[in-house]
Amino acid sequence: MSIPINPIQPLKHTPNFTDSELGEFKEQDRFLPIANVARIMKNSLPDNVKISKDSKESVQECVSEFISFITSEAQERSLLEKRKTINGEDLIHSMSALGFENYTQLLRIYLAKFRHHQASLASKAQDAGETEQPEFDWDE
Repeated sequence: MSIPINPIQPLKHTPNFTDSELGEFKEQDRFLPIANVARIMKNSLPDNVKISKDSKESVQECVSEFISFITSEAQERSLLEKRKTINGEDLIHSMSALGFENYTQLLRIYLAKFRHHQASLASKAQDAGETEQPEFDWDE
């Protein structure tokens, strides 16, 4: 059962979920995978530092909430502009609106590099008749 959810407009009718359907929506499904969070934490710290399970879980919950917070604000902007899809500009705008303007200049640079790189890859792939694109190298 697919129900479009718009946080700005209330539902016209309340969906009836069975207990088994509700069980499918676990608390853990809201979070980024713990292995990914742990890897990012580990790569950000010296090699001799150990990270407790509680620390990983706390950071996992915080970053997941942060992503939801930023995404929700970006979605509001896209809906106000009558768009169904959020984009990088929406995310950057939401970060600025929510007080994270210190990051916006760097994010705009990364977004511009990413878009330029994607356009370059698409052009090369079109010339070569390829469809698969390699990953973006943020260090370029």
